[in-house]
Amino acid sequence: MSTTLIAADPVLEVRNLCVDYGLGEDAVHGVTDATLTLRRGEVLGLAGESGSGKSTLAYALTRLLRAPGVITGGEVLFHNRPQGSATTETVDLLAADAAKLRQIRWSQLAVVFQSAMHALNPVARVDAQLTDVLKAHRKQMTPAQRRERAVELLRMVGISEDRLRSYPHELSGGMRQRVMIAMALALEPQIVIMDEPTTALDVVTQREILEELMQLRERLGFSIIFITHDLSLLIELADSIAIMYAGRLVERAGANELFHTPRHPYSLGLLNSFPALHGDRIRMEGIPGSPPSLTALPGGCAFHPRCAFAMDRCGSETPRLERPQRDDSSGNRKDGEERLAACWLQDGRQSPPAPLAIGLSAPAAERPGQGIPSQETPGHENHGLESQGLENNGLESNGHEITGSDR
Repeated sequence: MSTTLIAADPVLEVRNLCVDYGLGEDAVHGVTDATLTLRRGEVLGLAGESGSGKSTLAYALTRLLRAPGVITGGEVLFHNRPQGSATTETVDLLAADAAKLRQIRWSQLAVVFQSAMHALNPVARVDAQLTDVLKAHRKQMTPAQRRERAVELLRMVGISEDRLRSYPHELSGGMRQRVMIAMALALEPQIVIMDEPTTALDVVTQREILEELMQLRERLGFSIIFITHDLSLLIELADSIAIMYAGRLVERAGANELFHTPRHPYSLGLLNSFPALHGDRIRMEGIPGSPPSLTALPGGCAFHPRCAFAMDRCGSETPRLERPQRDDSSGNRKDGEERLAACWLQDGRQSPPAPLAIGLSAPAAERPGQGIPSQETPGHENHGLESQGLENNGLESNGHEITGSDR
């Protein structure tokens, strides 16, 4: 992750995006009112359990969603500024025609799909797959120039030239993933969407690929939407993080903010689901229950049946994604973009439970000196970050310690 987050202008804005599977009353709401902003040079992490809508959101904003998926509302604004150009063209990807989409896809907005073994063509050699995109978008290149570019791309991701004539099954999992990244960067796009690119890899290979990816990002300046269910990975990798649950965004914050001061119980539960690598040994506590079926979502906040801090209101009213009351933080962005959470505990009517109140200012009635009353829930003492030994020790993710200096 970059040590300083640049206050850059947006390259992609997603506004109130809605996606259904099917039509009519029986439609399943895969994504509901998703709003995100990706800035130039930023790594935006998208996290949540399997089935939360992460991949659906990614494929919808690129118009790659397959039937029966249907985009039912919203805007996806791509602020296109080709390399070397001083002007910006704003394109609504949801309204663009097929010709415009073909012009933008891969050249300006590329995707690294889930499962490299299935994403690569098993009967085509690596060189054919790398040069295919060059044939489509760089028609002026000669065969020799295309091959030279393919060699350059492989070297860029740490693969030797002699692998150009290999088939995908002749490569290791890590090499296949590197080939996918090389293909995505072939035309030097402004945005790369990575859908769980390292899920099936061992931690050593994962570390190598992510380090190479971050070096390429620093060198080429592209933005990344990084989708994963591994929140510990995003805390190390991303500049900002959005948490999804049951098709909705439930929290958005800077990575450092989310790690140290989560505002939504689901974010807190995800943080408490991986162990600290130093400090006292403690009993791990995951999130109770299972994610709900999108065909039968509970009323109100979809997380309330699994929430240790649920109130009566949570089962009947759906909270909006808004700035938490009494949260004076402005994120780790220099432009002060607000953090957001969709939780009734943060609406200012009551003091949030202690694990969700770290860093909040006290209500006016409790000033000066009275402090926030303890809100520990009986039987849930270990839901705070303190219980994981994380508040002072940082996080070691895949062998790298995260401390304040890393932010």
